[in-house]
Amino acid sequence: MSEDAMERIREQWGRWGCFATLGLVGLVLLFGIWRVKRDNSPRVGADVRSVAFLDAEGGRHTLVEYAGKVVVVDVWATWCPPCRASLPEVAKLQAEADSRYAVLPISVDDGGFTDVNAYLSGHPMPLKAFVPENRGSLEPFGPISGIPTTIIVDEKGKLRTRWSGYAQGRAESELKTALSSRAVRR
Repeated sequence: MSEDAMERIREQWGRWGCFATLGLVGLVLLFGIWRVKRDNSPRVGADVRSVAFLDAEGGRHTLVEYAGKVVVVDVWATWCPPCRASLPEVAKLQAEADSRYAVLPISVDDGGFTDVNAYLSGHPMPLKAFVPENRGSLEPFGPISGIPTTIIVDEKGKLRTRWSGYAQGRAESELKTALSSRAVRR
């Protein structure tokens, strides 16, 4: 093959390579836009009052019942080491709850209260646990992609903040911030 023929092939590949690169970049950008648009994570201020959960006796509850209170929701599971590490703090906050706030540890264990009761019987602590009413009942919080996930709901039933993972003292700190904001708004 002559040098001229090789040069023409390089030029053509160079043009097509440029087009291919631009096309690939365009696809990546479109995918990113699609991901952002399909992200159904609630934003700060989203109404989450419809979240439904059950107590150990089978009683149905929603966050509507906690109107006027700041609510700390801790989504956890018995098999999750960070969740187990956070439970004493959650139990302490729950035991100290007063007319200003409530703490709701909601277990997402597949076995429901069978798993929760077995775990709590081996790890006695003053914790009143709950389970989701059904698979979709926590959807107003958005995707729970990691546990523990902690959600702070304001006194009007609006999502204030949420995070995944356990950091000692964070729930109490965020609760204090929410309570002080509540006092300022009154």
